[in-house]
Amino acid sequence: MYQQKPEVLKGKDWVLIWLYLVIVSIGLVCIFSVEFKANDDFFGDLFDFKKNYSKQFLFLMISIVVAIFILLTDSKFFTATSNLFYIFGVLLMLATFFVGKTINGSRSWIPMGFMNLQPVETCKIFTSLALAKYLSRNDTDFSKPRSQMIAAGLCFLPVVFSILQNETGLALVYFSFLLPMYREGLPPGYLVVGASLGVLLVLTLLLPTQSLLIAITVIAALVIYGMKRRIKRNKSLLIPILGIWLACVLFVGVAVPFLFRHVFQKYQADRIFSLVGRDNPFVADSLRNTAPLAAGKKGKADKENYNVKQSKIAIGSGGVFGKGFLKGTQTQGEFVPEQHTDFIFTSLGENFGFMGSTVLMILYLVMLLRIVYVAERQRSTFSRVYAYSVAGILFFHIAINICMTIGLAPVIGITLPLMSYGGSSLLTFTILLSILVKLDSDRQMILR
Repeated sequence: MYQQKPEVLKGKDWVLIWLYLVIVSIGLVCIFSVEFKANDDFFGDLFDFKKNYSKQFLFLMISIVVAIFILLTDSKFFTATSNLFYIFGVLLMLATFFVGKTINGSRSWIPMGFMNLQPVETCKIFTSLALAKYLSRNDTDFSKPRSQMIAAGLCFLPVVFSILQNETGLALVYFSFLLPMYREGLPPGYLVVGASLGVLLVLTLLLPTQSLLIAITVIAALVIYGMKRRIKRNKSLLIPILGIWLACVLFVGVAVPFLFRHVFQKYQADRIFSLVGRDNPFVADSLRNTAPLAAGKKGKADKENYNVKQSKIAIGSGGVFGKGFLKGTQTQGEFVPEQHTDFIFTSLGENFGFMGSTVLMILYLVMLLRIVYVAERQRSTFSRVYAYSVAGILFFHIAINICMTIGLAPVIGITLPLMSYGGSSLLTFTILLSILVKLDSDRQMILR
């Protein structure tokens, strides 16, 4: 289904397009500054596609071609094929267990010659479309628990495969789909419960388990005492209080220890422990995974702690205005491993300092606000849900990656959108934004 007279540029949101081009260009500059040496042949290396910055340039050219193809496609194509694409994405994730390639301990890549495809990355596109398709159906009543469970199942099925592929970080990205679901009427109580569990998890890492359990019990007792008159009149009020108390006790005393001892691998747990202090006796005694490290994982957590330390040194050494382009001693000296992928923000911070980092953050903020603005002007539920899905995915990636590089979040292998090196990541975000721009250009249509 294609338009008879397709026009690539007509009616497109040029604010988003220019923001995309500017951020991608900054990413190319940062990747170049990490890898380029004084005696390198720039023009020769650019077109032999052996350097990371030349490969990223190639990936950008491919992404632009794909974006143009999407902009020439009829918007109804995405509604008609969204479920098929979702099934295709799930099958791709299943295929990694048979033909997948292991990179950095994660069997989540499919080799394609000139690049490696990561299905858990690209499946975010298909999940966004599938969720938009389901919530825009006439027979979907999202106020009912059944519809909410189906939507959650669509979003979190890829999470299961991602965890099995040892891609815990990317699995967490799928929680960003709570944003479009909340916009479409998901009761805020779910978010309150999720936030409360997050707070309990942090407290479990910081406090002795026994003390925390006692504190939870005391709080429950005080609530019952404060409501004793109402409870005497209506004893059924006691049930939810005791239910919440029991749920908190089981979460702290059973669920969290099980998660760290049997779900997380040792190096993954150590990433989290490093944030609260490796010598924290409460963590060491109550949660630390005592299982041996898997093959190839020995010293991985130590290496990642080294990465974070070097990353903070690089960003801090940039000062207010930075050391200047190609003058970063930490990045040029390759003291920060993976600095062209997960830690690309260090290159920006060292070369261009606080001001350069602030400019990038402003660009990201403007992009996110623009996407929300675009979402709210849609006539179609499908387009609105899809736009909020894109906003949620981008926000999660940006927030976690930058917090990761400055030591405020564990290292979980999440790329910085449009900045980090990698064809799979760049192509995914390009497709996400291209579909959004196309849907917005046809916003007068009611898509289902």
